[in-house]
Amino acid sequence: MTQIAVLGSMNMDLVAYAEKAPLLGETVTGRAFRTIPGGKGANQAIAAARAGAMVSMIGAVGHDAYGARMRETLEHSGVDTDSLRTIEGPSGTAHIVVDDEGGNAIVVIPGANGTVDHLAPGDEGVIACADMLLLQLEIPLAAVVAGAQAARRHGVRTVLTPSPARPLPSELLDHIDLLVPNEREAATLTDRADPRDAAAALLDRVPQVVVTLGAAGCLYLTRDAAPLVIAAPRVAAVDSTGAGDTFVGALAVALAEEKPIREALSWAAAAAAVSVQREGATESMPYRPEIEAQYTA
Repeated sequence: MTQIAVLGSMNMDLVAYAEKAPLLGETVTGRAFRTIPGGKGANQAIAAARAGAMVSMIGAVGHDAYGARMRETLEHSGVDTDSLRTIEGPSGTAHIVVDDEGGNAIVVIPGANGTVDHLAPGDEGVIACADMLLLQLEIPLAAVVAGAQAARRHGVRTVLTPSPARPLPSELLDHIDLLVPNEREAATLTDRADPRDAAAALLDRVPQVVVTLGAAGCLYLTRDAAPLVIAAPRVAAVDSTGAGDTFVGALAVALAEEKPIREALSWAAAAAAVSVQREGATESMPYRPEIEAQYTA
């Protein structure tokens, strides 16, 4: 079975649902509030596990009720948590407003994630045993760089989701095989508004780029083939929180299983399409039979 390691964040998502997100200085009345385990690292780990991979999570939670619940959620989805450490202090949290169109605005408080600034003993061994390593930017950059470099030493493919977007040093990008920004992140990284132009600019630094385009699907560019545009299935979106992480987790599984790139992208888009039809991040992520059903629909 495919082995995937995830080095990244664990957050408890504190989600308010409202007709629209408030403007600065504005108060709006919401219709519901939920606490849902999330964080980009945990999201991608759960998405990959439910898509059919054996997954190990490397990161940290706090010594609090949120941390215990997040660990339990990972384990319930089949994610190995032996490399998920518990530290004194609070777990990470994400404060999210979801509007009636399914859009969201998010403020992340790192908490325990801020302590993941290096690889702990045993972490490199977990990475070395994987077929692929998934990385994001919700933990300190030093750990992301260390993880990418460890993966390269052991011939493990790397996928980086550059979120939250920030300048990316060569010491990181030199060890990344696939970069997966969304439209806004791609524009931030390149100062180019057009996704195709942004992806082309990013190819100067990494060998493959996928720019996710929300309901419009995704754009794939590589240095040695024509660009691909993959349409997203048409569905009624309820909540887009976690959809990008669902896409990345499913894509990693498809690529590790050696699916052709067009098929892998379409399969990942099907997974994301299932997720946006449900509320929450981790709670919305589909299991493999659900992805297959959407893919063949």
